[in-house]
Amino acid sequence: MRVCTLLFSSKIITGAALFLGSAFPFFLIAAESMSFESTDHTNKFGSTLEEFFTAAIDYSPKLKIAESRLNVSSDRKRIAQGRLLPQLSATANVSDNTFTNISNPRPTGFTGERYSVQLSQVLFDWGAFSARKQATLNANQAEAEYYYELASLLTEVAEKYLNVLEAQDALSSISSELAAVKNQLEQIQSLYDLQLAQVTDLFQAQASLSSVEAEQLRLQSELRLAEVQLRSVSGIGVSELFGLKRDVDIPTIDQGMQHWVEEARKNNQQILAQQFALESANERISERKGAYMPRVALIAQQQDSNVGFENIPQLRTDNTFFGVNISIPLYAGGSNKAAISEARNQFNIVENQLRQLELETRELVSSSYLLAQASQELTAAAQSLVDSTSVSAEAMQQGFELGTVTNVDVLNSLRDQFQAEREFQRARYEQIKYTLILKRETGTLTSEDMIELGELFEESSSDL
Repeated sequence: MRVCTLLFSSKIITGAALFLGSAFPFFLIAAESMSFESTDHTNKFGSTLEEFFTAAIDYSPKLKIAESRLNVSSDRKRIAQGRLLPQLSATANVSDNTFTNISNPRPTGFTGERYSVQLSQVLFDWGAFSARKQATLNANQAEAEYYYELASLLTEVAEKYLNVLEAQDALSSISSELAAVKNQLEQIQSLYDLQLAQVTDLFQAQASLSSVEAEQLRLQSELRLAEVQLRSVSGIGVSELFGLKRDVDIPTIDQGMQHWVEEARKNNQQILAQQFALESANERISERKGAYMPRVALIAQQQDSNVGFENIPQLRTDNTFFGVNISIPLYAGGSNKAAISEARNQFNIVENQLRQLELETRELVSSSYLLAQASQELTAAAQSLVDSTSVSAEAMQQGFELGTVTNVDVLNSLRDQFQAEREFQRARYEQIKYTLILKRETGTLTSEDMIELGELFEESSSDL
């Protein structure tokens, strides 16, 4: 099983840098100034996707929890390994006491010194061996969970970023539509004033204007909500964002659904983490069985003592001991049997959790694939629709000026034109979103993917 190897320091950004690679140097630069505890982004704003990535990695409590869990599992692994290494201990005892004999009531002074050094080495301890293996599996599990949390955070930031752009594009489109409808209303008003248009045409134009204005208000609310959501996940405010290039080629999904399902089965980090958890649960059963097995340890001890009375020369002794300590469990009141049963039941829980996760992941991958494919096809279709509706709207306007089409025809063509534009933009954004989700769930999201994503955007030259 493949797990991304991550290195950690006091700065959580390090893990992200390793995930994204050196091609995103802004992560490495940010690491110099952003500490693990640094979460105060008050009055900070971002424009590029990279800035929001950097801020979110430093800000995200979920990612910090995942990193702390990984650090804990690493510490526990070292603890388990240390228990199987040689153990060295030293003791010292110095006393000054008084001894009184019944036959001789005069107190006699007693002084003594004892020093000892003991070295022990485990030769056989089934439970300790199993505990060490468990600790390694748990560390691998925490590593996979961190990797998935990092990938989830980056895709979420990208999704919220795209949501803001989509809302901005929609609002820009509705503003253009509003201007076009106002212009049409002015033309109808002029014709009506000259008694060349009917009052129903004027009412129709006014109704269309009101409808577009209401839609503009709705889209303004959606934009504010999208900005709040982006700030919530990143911790920084939204400045003038880099927009999606108009003519850029969005990466497409070429392989079939079965390919992606198989990739998820092998590489999904949540599944990998749960597989490690299942192995650990199985090893826990073995550890509990170790309670019935003997424990063997090699012991070496050196002891020096210096003891005597006031009227007796002090007696110095040196003792050296080498031996093997064997401990054999006989009876523990049934607790060992119960512990094994508990471990087996826990194994069953983890096993079924893995099965459930595999089913849920398969469903998510399948749906993401279908949605990515659908949005991919819709993007191509929407582009054609934009071109055709644009030509149609222009023709309708010319026809209206010549008196061959009605005002209603013009208004309908304007509505179709701008709706097609918004559908085209929405399809492009959804194609990116679902592709990222698909790659995240299949464990195939790479630094190259994030680089390609960053290249899709350029500095905006327009203000809303």
